[in-house]
Amino acid sequence: MSDAMIRVSAEVRDRLAVLAESRGTSIRSLVQEFAESTLTEEERRERAERARAYLAEHFGVDVSDEESEAMGARLRAAFVGQQGAAA
Repeated sequence: MSDAMIRVSAEVRDRLAVLAESRGTSIRSLVQEFAESTLTEEERRERAERARAYLAEHFGVDVSDEESEAMGARLRAAFVGQQGAAA
């Protein structure tokens, strides 16, 4: 695997260093973990569709687009609330 350089401001570099140190890892590993675990919008849609298909096939539950959007909004709100509480 070849390395690549990513240019960021000194503030971002310093923040990444603090985050990495707090997790007992390196900036390199931190960025790699982020890249591997963060989904694109298309990947999120695909996972949502697979989940909806699974619910329909195994539980006989058909989730409408409206229900899916409402649940997504509730999950996003809960995540934002959790992030705010941690700050």
